[in-house]
Amino acid sequence: MSLTEAVVNNSLRSLIGPGARLLLTRISNFLAEQNIESYVVGGLVRDALLGRATADIDLAVAADALEIAPRVASTLGGKYVLLDKISGAGRIIMVDREAPPNRVQWQLDFSSLEGNINQDLARRDFTINAMAIDLSQFRNDLSDVQLIDPFNGQDDLQRRVIRVVSDTAFPADAARLLRAVRLAAELGFNIDRKTETLIQRYSSLIGSVAGERIREELLRLLSIAGGQLLVYLDELHLLTAVFPELEKAKQVEQPKEHFWDVFEHSLKTAGAVDFILRQGTWEYADEEALVTVPWSATLAQHFTEEIRSGSTCRILLKLAALLHDIAKPQTKTIETDGRTRFLGHAIEGAAITDNILKRLRFSTREIKLVETVVKYHLRPGQMSQQELPTQRAIYRFFRDTGETGIDILFLNLADHLATRGPQLNLPHWQEHTRMTQYVLSRHFEQESLVRPSRLVDGHDLINIFTMSPGPKIGEILEAVREAQASGEITTREEALSFIERVRKEYA
Repeated sequence: MSLTEAVVNNSLRSLIGPGARLLLTRISNFLAEQNIESYVVGGLVRDALLGRATADIDLAVAADALEIAPRVASTLGGKYVLLDKISGAGRIIMVDREAPPNRVQWQLDFSSLEGNINQDLARRDFTINAMAIDLSQFRNDLSDVQLIDPFNGQDDLQRRVIRVVSDTAFPADAARLLRAVRLAAELGFNIDRKTETLIQRYSSLIGSVAGERIREELLRLLSIAGGQLLVYLDELHLLTAVFPELEKAKQVEQPKEHFWDVFEHSLKTAGAVDFILRQGTWEYADEEALVTVPWSATLAQHFTEEIRSGSTCRILLKLAALLHDIAKPQTKTIETDGRTRFLGHAIEGAAITDNILKRLRFSTREIKLVETVVKYHLRPGQMSQQELPTQRAIYRFFRDTGETGIDILFLNLADHLATRGPQLNLPHWQEHTRMTQYVLSRHFEQESLVRPSRLVDGHDLINIFTMSPGPKIGEILEAVREAQASGEITTREEALSFIERVRKEYA
């Protein structure tokens, strides 16, 4: 047997699920009718050998993939999407009609075979992705399947190693720089030393990758719990290649209450987010510190809410945590009394964050959410001085921060942990968490008061108080909502009396 082929001892019938086998058999039959040579490559083969389920299937065809994929989509009843006209890549999306709306059951990516199959695999990224199965074997019940494995990917799977197929893998496609780290983290593998060296050598090339592709890899990396992955990205010179604005934060010292400099603090804050969201550990605190952090089914649902494909509130909060102090280096001043200050760093940081996320092609809503969290991340500490914040202060905080209010409160907690680090004062921390719980409880109570009962509306102001339509009406109605949320008024009559008292202020 040649080095390019190996018999898989365990029949792939037990490794590839019945749904995938049926789908691939249908595709194989269709392509056989067209006399088209075709192969299953990459992820499905890798994951099958690892015993992992996957919905992503890559297919290489000895034909024009952009001509073949739409025809396969029509045969399967799937939706065709053009991925890359230049490289000739197309996608078929198969939706599970029995599952919740828009749930993707299968994602089939088609590419044109470059030369023969061995030559095609030689152009791929990592050895564990450079294995293939002739699609025609799915018509033979997958007995004694020949695994095409010219670069010993199966051995690397057993060794749990990420290794490049060739030294030119990263210059050929710099998105692979991030993909190597992401695959290693998702699979629990190590990147071999030579590949690490190549990543460091070519790290600057990540700047040439389309923002959309960086966004996709970055979100998948941030979805993995903990902050050590960000440290590893920095060791590989990738973190500041993706976020060059962070380079200035290195070795920028902070006031004495901070254990780390600005850069290390930013990485630690992102890791602390996962800890307080019950998604990871924090090496400087344990369950005793976590037990007083607010948590509920409502909060859990909030942080798992999908904002856009690949992003959730939790993932975007980690991104905001990484960027929340990004403007500290340029706003740092040292007063005559020796006090270090970073005046305006939150507002300036929000503007920098906006530019970064636009560059990485995040959606308008994603950008707005992260930018707002960065802009207002100091606000929780400004709601009160030593005492519990007033109902009005809590209302105004959530009015100004909108749907990010909860996220900002949790960033404020993560910021606390990443400020003190191993010097955490547990009683002070517990007081902070209790304050956060109080603010959240009052907020949910205010929502229950305001949402179901609108005491007055614009028509009342026009008809009862003979006001003219205009912005003043909106201002008065907002004042009524604030008074209602703070418990000052509870009935329509009280609302009308309130308007009578305040409307002169808006004249």
